[in-house]
Amino acid sequence: MTRIHSFLPERSVIFCSFKVQSFPMKNVFVQACLLTLALSTSCQNPKKNTAVPPTPGIAAFWLTDPAKAVFFQQQTSISSSTAATGSQVITIDPSKTYQEIDGYGFSLTGGSAQHIIRMDAASRTGLLNELFRFDGKNIGTSYIRVSIGASDLNESVFSYNDLPAGETDTAMAKFDLAQDKLDVIPVLKEIININPLMKIMGSPWSPPVWMKTNGDTRGGSLKPEYYPAYAKYFVRYIEEMKKEGITIDAITVQNEPLHPGNNPSLLMLAPDQAIFVKNHLGPAFEKAGIKTKIIIYDHNADRPDYPISILNDPAAKKYIDGSAFHLYGGKIEALTEVHNAHPDKHIYFTEQWVGAPGNFSQDISNHVRDLIIGASRNWSRTVLEWNLAADPNSKPHTDRGGCDRCLGAVTIDKNTFVRNPAYYTIAHASKFVRPGSIRLESNLLDGLPNVAFLNPQGQTVLIALNTSSISKTFSIVLSGKTVQAQLPAGATGTFVF
Repeated sequence: MTRIHSFLPERSVIFCSFKVQSFPMKNVFVQACLLTLALSTSCQNPKKNTAVPPTPGIAAFWLTDPAKAVFFQQQTSISSSTAATGSQVITIDPSKTYQEIDGYGFSLTGGSAQHIIRMDAASRTGLLNELFRFDGKNIGTSYIRVSIGASDLNESVFSYNDLPAGETDTAMAKFDLAQDKLDVIPVLKEIININPLMKIMGSPWSPPVWMKTNGDTRGGSLKPEYYPAYAKYFVRYIEEMKKEGITIDAITVQNEPLHPGNNPSLLMLAPDQAIFVKNHLGPAFEKAGIKTKIIIYDHNADRPDYPISILNDPAAKKYIDGSAFHLYGGKIEALTEVHNAHPDKHIYFTEQWVGAPGNFSQDISNHVRDLIIGASRNWSRTVLEWNLAADPNSKPHTDRGGCDRCLGAVTIDKNTFVRNPAYYTIAHASKFVRPGSIRLESNLLDGLPNVAFLNPQGQTVLIALNTSSISKTFSIVLSGKTVQAQLPAGATGTFVF
C-alpha cells in the first residue's frame, strides 16, 4: 500500500477563499494549500473567518500497475511521517530548474480524425472531453501534431495542391484544404472549443508531386527550382488554417527526412534543409508576418549531427526555434547532445509508435521510461505519441509503405472506444504537467527513473517508474518534507504535491 505523508506545517491556516495566513514555508506551503483545498470534502463559510482543518495528506497519487490491471487510477491512502527512511530517496530540488513544457499529447492523423468525426455526437463529445479536459478523470491532453497534407495513416495520399500531370502552380492559386475540411478541421474545432489554448504542430510527409524529382508521393527530393513555391505552400497552409480559427503553433520542415520509403515521404538531406530554411521558408514567414515556430529534423535520435549541422549555419539558425526527434533509432540522450551544442534552441519529441496489438506492461513501461521521463530529462518540451486513434484493424493507412500495425492511443469501433498503452503513457504527464510547467532537478535511483516538474498551478509533480522485478519502497523529499511511497514492479506513479 502506498503511504503519503503530510507536508503541511501544523500552524498553517487555510480559508476557502484561497486567502492564506501564516507563511513559514512560502513556496511549498502555497503548493500544499492549493492541493489540500482541492482534496477537502467540506468547507467553512470564509466570511466567518473559520479555518478549515488541514487534510492529513496533501499528495495526490495516480497509479498504473498493469500486473493488477490498474490503469491511471487515483489512490487514496494517507499516513504521517517526519523523515526519510531507507536508502532509496528521491530528492526534488526546486532551486534547480530546466526547460519549460509546451505539452504532452498525440498525433491527430487524418485516419484518427476520420474515425472520430464518424462517431455520433454524444460519443464523440464523450471521447474528446475525456482526452482534452483535465478535470475529474479526464487526462488533459495539451498538444496535437497534425500532418500537412496526408500522412501514411490517411486512407489515401493527397496534398493541398494536386494537379494533372505536367501542370505547376508556383503561385499557389489552386491551394485547397478541402480534404482536411472533411475530418481533421472539424475535429480540431471541437478540440479547440474544449481547450482554446491547445497547441498544434503541423508536419509534412511530402510536397505536391509536381515539386519532386521523381514525380511520386513516395521518396524523391524537392526540386531546387520549387523551393520558393514550397515555402509559399507552408505560408498558405498556416494562413488558411487561421481562417478556420486554427492557429498552428509550430511546423516541422519535413517528417522523417531520412526515410524516403514511407508513403508519402521525401528525402531531404541536412544541407538541403538548411538552404530551404535560410533562403526560402524563413524569409517567407518573415515577409508574411508569420510567427509560427520553425522546427528542423523531426527524425530519429541516431543522427544528432543533422540538426547540429543546420544550427551551425547562422543564416539558417536565426529562423529556427529548435529540433524535433523520434526514437526508432539512437538513444534519447542524443537530445541533450543537440541541446548542449545549441542551448539557445529548443528540443521537441514528436513521434513514437506502439505496435499492434500492444503489450500493456512492456509498452507503458518503455514509453514512460524513454519518453515521459527520458525525453523530458533530456530537454524536450513535448512528448507526442503516434497516433491518436485507429480502428480494430489498425486502419486506415496508405498502400506502398503506410503503417499497417500502428496502434492508436484509442481503438475506435463505431461509437465505442478502447484505451491503449499510449493513452495511459501520456495521461501520467498530461493531466498535471500542464503547459508552462518547469522541469525541476531530481536525482535518479537504480530501478526508479523519475522526472519532476513545477506546474503553473503551484503543484510539484513527480513521475516515477519501477523498472525492477520487485516492489520498491522509497522516500520523496521536497524542501525538507518527506513522503514515503511504494511502487509495485513495473508500475508507474504520478505524485502531485
